[in-house]
Amino acid sequence: MDYKDSGVDIDAGNEAVRRIRGLARSTFTAGVLSDIGSFGGLFQLETGRYREPVLVSSADGVGTKLKVAFLADRHGTVGIDLVNHCVNDILVQGAEPLFFLDYLATSRLAPEVAEAIVGGMASACRDNGCALLGGETAEMPGFYAAGEYDMAGFIVGVVDRPRLINGRTIAVGDVLVGVPSSGLHTNGYSLARRIIFDGLGLTVDSHVPELGTTVASALLEPHRSYLSMIKPLLAGGRIKGMAHITGGGITENLPRILPHGTAAVVDAASWTVPPIFTWLQQAGRVPVDDMLRTFNMGIGLVIVTTRSDAEPLIEELAARGGRDARLIGEIVPGEPPSVSYTNL
Repeated sequence: MDYKDSGVDIDAGNEAVRRIRGLARSTFTAGVLSDIGSFGGLFQLETGRYREPVLVSSADGVGTKLKVAFLADRHGTVGIDLVNHCVNDILVQGAEPLFFLDYLATSRLAPEVAEAIVGGMASACRDNGCALLGGETAEMPGFYAAGEYDMAGFIVGVVDRPRLINGRTIAVGDVLVGVPSSGLHTNGYSLARRIIFDGLGLTVDSHVPELGTTVASALLEPHRSYLSMIKPLLAGGRIKGMAHITGGGITENLPRILPHGTAAVVDAASWTVPPIFTWLQQAGRVPVDDMLRTFNMGIGLVIVTTRSDAEPLIEELAARGGRDARLIGEIVPGEPPSVSYTNL
């Protein structure tokens, strides 16, 4: 027996690396000092740009959204999801991304699938000004089901310490600005899949009249990056805090940035919930509280600012692609930090 007989194809791995190398190189920025294939990625931080540089890091995955990609045999968008999710996670602390690394594990490596996945990552990295510095591709027969894979992303960014956003200055009377999502993003797919595939008996190719598209297109809509619209607004201290609305919805994510003694009241009627969420709620007869703790419900980012700064921020967001950003609530006294809703 040899390694290939046991399910690991070294030649396929080499072919995948060959395809990936050019994609990764297309993202390289001035700070990259190494090439794909090195044991470690090298990045030189331009320390002269910062008074007190603080590195900000995060790691995440795409969750069971991958199951939809398997069923649809569409692998080009999940890499975008992975990068944008990680970019947003460090953005809420005021950081801009420097470099990104990925981990891709599969039962049997298909170079064309790996190329599609990493192609999505590379595209998102270029859009975010972030270098795809390296990664790991693991072929693990017997560990993953045939045709399936999992992946994780790791990001490192930087922020000047005086511009670090941590929510400490949030105070009673401040307001919440909600910025729209582009769909489910990367959360709530276990519930969505159960409703759609088990409950309704639909397939990824089924056309949904309420959504005007197929199940696959609706569920594989890429996770939105907020970097391009938020980065120009970071100077000046107008943004007191930001919450990336991921798993747990506004209910669980917004309290993570609230200081003790404060709570948030969100007006659920202040924005129009996108059709995909109302369709899922009705089709699955999902209680409102569960919807709010599972999905972003159309708000992918919440900004906390003073009441006087809110309207100028909303206008600037609209000019940079954040159309339909709006006031969705306010900060009130409360302990412990929590979220309550009006007009449900």
